[in-house]
Amino acid sequence: MAASIRGLVAGALTLGAAGVIAGCAGTASSPPPSLGSSSAATAALSSGAASSAAGLSETNPAGDIPDNQAFVDFSPLDGGYAVKIPEGWARTDSAAGTVFTDKFNTITIQAAPAASAPTVASVQAVEVPQIQGSVQGFQPGSVTTADRAAGTAVLITYQADSPPSPVTGKVAALAVERYEFWKSGTGVTLTLSAPVGSDNVDPWRTVTDSFRWTP
Repeated sequence: MAASIRGLVAGALTLGAAGVIAGCAGTASSPPPSLGSSSAATAALSSGAASSAAGLSETNPAGDIPDNQAFVDFSPLDGGYAVKIPEGWARTDSAAGTVFTDKFNTITIQAAPAASAPTVASVQAVEVPQIQGSVQGFQPGSVTTADRAAGTAVLITYQADSPPSPVTGKVAALAVERYEFWKSGTGVTLTLSAPVGSDNVDPWRTVTDSFRWTP
């Protein structure tokens, strides 16, 4: 199980970085606390700027998804699950999963075998330290559970720096929500990120509540 989790985390980080860069070229139960609305987030932004030697930190780039955004179904060719994604976002596929991007907004979807369902305790003990050691500008949020239509997911929130924009060199401080679903030996990780301060509570709820298992 530890090996599967490490592989899943590593894949998510690689895909997330690729998705953000691609987007730059072309983008809860009760919702989790906003990482952009606390003094901790303010400190995180300062830390992110200091740690992002490749460019200037962009503290509040536009990231709100429009209220009239349309959503379309996505399902991998081999099936197993389906989820609604904002229409028109750029898509990148790899063996590890799929990334959808629009500017600095990113949705990463990954599926992998998992012998048992993740728990708050297992995620805090194994995955959070791995993410912390691999993500630039990491600032911890919380590890909780979130009830969705597909069942209860483990939800990790944290803050991270985006890769520098290849055009402007700017770095966005991102608020990240990582949902981990599990059923019958398969885990699906749905990671959503947007610039800190973006008001994407409703779109993110639409995406995560649309997730469903399919034959």
